[in-house]
Amino acid sequence: MPNCRPTLCSSVPPVFKVSCIILFLEHSMSTAVKQIPIQDFVTQLRKFPEAAFDQTEEIRRYLQETPVSSDSLAPYLTWDRQHYTRNLIDKTPLYELLAICWEIGQASSVHNHRDQNCWMAVPIGRLQVENFRVVRQDITAGSCKLEHADVVEMNISQPCAVDPQEPVHRVLNPREFNQRAVSLHVYSRPFDTCVVYSAEQGTCGEIQLHYHTTYGQPCK
Repeated sequence: MPNCRPTLCSSVPPVFKVSCIILFLEHSMSTAVKQIPIQDFVTQLRKFPEAAFDQTEEIRRYLQETPVSSDSLAPYLTWDRQHYTRNLIDKTPLYELLAICWEIGQASSVHNHRDQNCWMAVPIGRLQVENFRVVRQDITAGSCKLEHADVVEMNISQPCAVDPQEPVHRVLNPREFNQRAVSLHVYSRPFDTCVVYSAEQGTCGEIQLHYHTTYGQPCK
C-alpha cells in the first residue's frame, strides 16, 4: 500500500493530494481508538441500563468509542455466496448482538425493525445504508409506497443508529467497494420477524428471521 502521509504528497497533482490526505485521515481515525475483543465489548454492553436502549445516542456513542477487534470475531464469521449470513453472538431479554457477513455485492431487502431500536458498526470493510420514507403501507393488503430518503456509509470509524422515526432501510455491500464486510448489529428488543418492502413493485409482507450460527456453532 502506498505511503499516504500528507507530508509526502507535495510532488503529486492536487487530485492525488486530496485522495492521499483522505486515506491518511481514514487510517488515523481507525487507529486512534483502541480496539477491544468482542468478549470485552459484550461484557460492557451488558452493563448498560435498560434506559440506554430506549433512545439511540448512548449506544451509538459506545459503538463509536469502542470499536471491536476484527480478529476476535473469527469464531462468529460464516460466509455464503448466495446470501449474507446472520450470526448470533449474544442475546438477553434486552438486546441481541449479531455479526452479519457480506460477500461483495450482497444486500438485504428493504425492511423495518418491528419498532425496535437498532445500531450498526462495521469492524471489517465498509457498507452503505439506504434509507426510505414510508408514504403508505397496508400489511394486510401487502401494498406500500416508499420514497428514497438518503444513503450513508458505515465503516470502522462511523457506526450508525437507525432513525426510530424513519426506520425502513436496506444494507448493501456495493461491488465497487470490492471487499468483504462484516457488520455488528445491536437490536433492542430482540425480534424474530420483520416487514420487507419492494419499492419498485409497491409490495410488502412479513418474513421470519433466522440465524446461520448461534454462539459460534452452526444452526441445525
